[in-house]
Amino acid sequence: MKLLRRGTMGNEMPLVEVEGVLYDASPVGDFGPGFWKDNGVARLRQLLDAGRLTAVELADEVRHGSPVAAVGSVICIGQNYAAHAAESGAEPPKQPIVFFKTPNTVAGPDDTVTIARGSEKTDWEVELAIVIGSTASYCDSLEEAASHIGGYVLANDLSERKFQLEVSGGQWSKGKCSPGYMPLGPWIVTADGFDPADVGLRSWVNGEPRQDSRTSDMIFGCAEIVRDLSQYMQLEPGDVISTGTPEGVAVSGRFDYLKPGDVVEVEIDGLGRQRQTFRAWEG
Repeated sequence: MKLLRRGTMGNEMPLVEVEGVLYDASPVGDFGPGFWKDNGVARLRQLLDAGRLTAVELADEVRHGSPVAAVGSVICIGQNYAAHAAESGAEPPKQPIVFFKTPNTVAGPDDTVTIARGSEKTDWEVELAIVIGSTASYCDSLEEAASHIGGYVLANDLSERKFQLEVSGGQWSKGKCSPGYMPLGPWIVTADGFDPADVGLRSWVNGEPRQDSRTSDMIFGCAEIVRDLSQYMQLEPGDVISTGTPEGVAVSGRFDYLKPGDVVEVEIDGLGRQRQTFRAWEG
């Protein structure tokens, strides 16, 4: 089952897609924390089975918003692919590296991205992201951790590398928190409909391939990430965890950083595709 939100910014309609048919999901509310807390996926299934949701048709040009509404925490895992750690000049981590992004980084999958003021090193990062479906704290096993995953979504963890690495003071979030630097979507696939163990993920800049890898190359898998994080923080319904990016980004030194007019595309098998055009900051 796919969960998506479409419409103009701030006026998105929650939708559920089943076998290619879109239904208005408004009877269970938007896809924010309350949806997950109130067993929204199960309630949607009940309404679908009872034929109580209205099918809708939307023109292709209707905007896709972030399928995650009113996100609480955006938690990210760094250097979670060995090849990416190597191209960044680091050893593979022995424990998950954690940093945070602010909620206003979340954007629709095809929204135009404004490059941060003063940025010289804005970078792309295709990533598999987890949406937490229920409160997770002190998980004792991978099975318990996995039970708290509500779904999966495509993310582009945009990063300003100078802010992140040169003026950070040792933490990464300065380079991660510019508004719009976390496009999500186009849809969430619920956890029962997606196996994150070995799927392809790719990126392009101006039509030229950049990243091409598989989630099987992740150092820490999705359930292990949730289990580990739950030892140090309480994960809440609707939180987003972005699980890291493979090799093929600009920080490697092999590619130019992004500039106004560039177009970035990212995709994950089963989770759709994004396309962002980048523009200059104007004060």
